[in-house]
Amino acid sequence: RYVVLTTKHHEGFTNWGSPVSWNWNSLDTGPHRDLVGELGQALRESNIRYGLYHSLLEWFNPLYLADKESGFKTQNFVLKKTMPELYDLVLKYKPDLIWSDGDWEAPESYWNSTSFLAWLYNDSPVKDTVVVNDRWCNNCSCRHGGYYNCADKYKPGTLPAHKWEMCSSIDKLSWGYRSNMNIAELMDEASIIEELVQTVSFGGNYLLNVGPTKEGVIVPIFQERLLALGRWLDTNGEAIYESKPWRVQMENSTDTVWYTSKGPVVYAIFLIWPLDNVLELSSPSPSPATQVTMLGFAGTLKWQKSPGKGLLVTLPYMLPSPLPPQSGWAVKLEGVK
Repeated sequence: RYVVLTTKHHEGFTNWGSPVSWNWNSLDTGPHRDLVGELGQALRESNIRYGLYHSLLEWFNPLYLADKESGFKTQNFVLKKTMPELYDLVLKYKPDLIWSDGDWEAPESYWNSTSFLAWLYNDSPVKDTVVVNDRWCNNCSCRHGGYYNCADKYKPGTLPAHKWEMCSSIDKLSWGYRSNMNIAELMDEASIIEELVQTVSFGGNYLLNVGPTKEGVIVPIFQERLLALGRWLDTNGEAIYESKPWRVQMENSTDTVWYTSKGPVVYAIFLIWPLDNVLELSSPSPSPATQVTMLGFAGTLKWQKSPGKGLLVTLPYMLPSPLPPQSGWAVKLEGVK
């Protein structure tokens, strides 16, 4: 479980007192606080791992624009600005994860990514623990990295061979805060849960973005979405955290039932409650010892062999409610193949 903070986005403002960003950082101006350090301390006290997002490029930096003008034959921006910042972030804050971005305009030979990564993995204070993504040069994405992002909001469709992460945003139109957003432009609780479940079934991590306001506030609608996801995970987290992909990721006939596993235990997460209260699972092969339970519900569930293959699970009776039911429930299958 980890949180990633944007230490510097493409406009170049740094959320710590960067020694190479004079007067354009959160210590010299604005809040006059070391936001990277403060959040890091709070997360470490909560036992959550800390990731730092950092943009290699800066849209308006004259040094970068001059390097770009030269066809990236000069490296003044890299040597005087962006690389000193990356080393400073690692030495000062010892992050668990580095989420690099802003790589797409120039090759690795311009960014000096390989020499930074060689230092990071061989000599840095976090060499034995650090994890990085795949945005280090204009053709690195989906090819080189500790884990792959591939693209924003990437959905592989099948089980990837390499560890990956799905990066998504509650505001469907923006990563940063927009004062003019409206409710139709935000992901609802059901679509967030669906995205999380699909990602984890395919062996991915899920990184969900919210943009704070300029005052550093996470607006109530974002809080509400995050708390709803947290409540869902309080019940169903056993099927998500530390899980691995199963031999089948989803039911063939439908994209509303997804599988995860932990050792011999299989979890079937279904996104739509069946009308007849019977959940049909064709992929697991039951045995006489098969036991079925539902996360958040006491007692075992009745099941029988399906006439075709797999099993039919009788779900607990849900009281009729005028509200639409929550999205996503997890059935725990023990003794299946």
